[in-house]
Amino acid sequence: MNISIVIPLYNEEDNVRALHERLKGVLENLQLEYEIIYIDDGSNDETLILLHDIQKDDKNVLVLSLRRNFGQTAAFAAGFDFARGDIIITMDGDLQNDPNDIPRLIKAMEGYDLVSGWRKKRKDPFLSRRLPSVIANWLISKVTGVRLHDYGCSLKAYRRDVVKNLRLYGEMHRFIPAIASWYGVRIAEIETTHHPRHKGKSKYGISRTVKVLLDLITVKFLQSFSTKPIQFFGPLGIVFGIGGIGVSLYLTVLKLVSGIDIGGRPLLLLGVLLIIVGIQFVGMGLLGEMIVRVYHESQKKPIYAIKKILGPSK
Repeated sequence: MNISIVIPLYNEEDNVRALHERLKGVLENLQLEYEIIYIDDGSNDETLILLHDIQKDDKNVLVLSLRRNFGQTAAFAAGFDFARGDIIITMDGDLQNDPNDIPRLIKAMEGYDLVSGWRKKRKDPFLSRRLPSVIANWLISKVTGVRLHDYGCSLKAYRRDVVKNLRLYGEMHRFIPAIASWYGVRIAEIETTHHPRHKGKSKYGISRTVKVLLDLITVKFLQSFSTKPIQFFGPLGIVFGIGGIGVSLYLTVLKLVSGIDIGGRPLLLLGVLLIIVGIQFVGMGLLGEMIVRVYHESQKKPIYAIKKILGPSK
C-alpha cells in the first residue's frame, strides 16, 4: 500500500459523492496503490448511508463509523490506526481542500517526513475565520518554535512512522507538526488551493479559540517537559520560596532591630504564602517525576525515537 487518504466526515451528505469522484480521478492518475479511509464521526444525516454505497462500489474504500461524534482529533486518530500506506494524507471532507494538490504533497515528501498545506488564498469569512486563524498560527509558531503559516489546514502528508508514533487527545490534530517535532521530523510547507464552501454547514467557529489556547499550553508543556517535569515546577518553586524567605527575613530584621510589630502586616502573610507555594511547586515537580517514571517503566515506553538502524541489531 503506497498511499492512504484519511478523511473525517460529520454531516457532509451534500459533499460525499462529489468528494469521492474527485479523489478517485486524482488517485487513479497517480498509478499508485492507494486506499481511502472515510471516518463517519457520528453523523446524524445521510452521510453514513452514502458512504456505505460508495464502499460497495469501490474496494479501495474503507469506512469507519464512530458510535458518536468524538471530534476531528479522534476521527484522525482512528484513521491513522487503520491506515496501511507508506504515506498518509489527511484532508477535510467539505470540498474546500482540493484533491488535485495531493500529487504535489507526495512530490514534496522527498526529503521530508511531514508536509503541511498552506491555504494562502483562503476562501473563508475574514472576521470569524481568517483573522483568528492568523493570530493562532502566529502564537503557535512562537510558542512551539515550529514555524508554519497554517496549522489549521487539514491537508497534510505524513510518513507512516510519524503518525504511528502519535497519541492524540482533545483538539490536538492541529498541533501534529509541533507534537511530531519532538521526534525530530523534517517538516515542509507548500501552498495549496482552497475553495469556498458551497454546500453544508461549517463545524468551526470563533468558540474554538479558547480550546486552541488551552491545548497550546498542553502541547508546549509536553514538548518541553514531558520527561522532566521537575525542570518546569522546580524553578518556579525556588523563585517563590526564595521570595517568601526574603520577605520573612526582612520582617524578622524589622522586629528584632526596630521592635516594630509585624503580626498584623499583610507582608507577613505574603511571605508565608510564597514559601508554601514554593514548597508545593517543588512537590508537584517531584510527584511529576515519579509519575513519569511509573508511566515509562511500567509500559516500557521509550524516551527516544529511532529514525533507522544500520548494521545488525538484537
